[in-house]
Amino acid sequence: MADPTPVDEHLVFRQYLDAVGLHGMAGAEAVGLGASEWYALSQIALEGTLTSGELAACTGLTTGATTRLIDRLERAGFVRRAADPDDRRKVVVEPVADSLDQIEKVVGPARRQIAEVLSRYTPDQRAVLFDYFAHAAPAFRAATEEIRDAAAPGRQRKGGAAARRS
Repeated sequence: MADPTPVDEHLVFRQYLDAVGLHGMAGAEAVGLGASEWYALSQIALEGTLTSGELAACTGLTTGATTRLIDRLERAGFVRRAADPDDRRKVVVEPVADSLDQIEKVVGPARRQIAEVLSRYTPDQRAVLFDYFAHAAPAFRAATEEIRDAAAPGRQRKGGAAARRS
């Protein structure tokens, strides 16, 4: 098989990104969440706890929209608000452990199938793949901030690219 051309690589990469996005949308729908809620829940589960301000910064939502998002996740039983152990004046959002079992059931098939794909690669090849993932995730986040900043000129978002540059 010939080496892929740059056009082929672009198409393969687009198909990959579209498949990942479609999987995320299907996962969210399967548990009755919207895309923003699914992403927010993922961030909360990864971090363990987040303040509403931290959640607003990573989702790109306003603080008011973030409060409503947390309310929806709380009503659905996925998260709870708790006092910040370091500062009792603050409230943190934490995942409800049992609810994450429901999420695990939804994402389990993808994890199993991706594990099968990864098993085709040598340890050195997997190291390259995971090096890519480690560097691509922040690059996508930075690109996301650029898109948001360009789409909303003059709007100062807490935790946006402008805030990180200062």
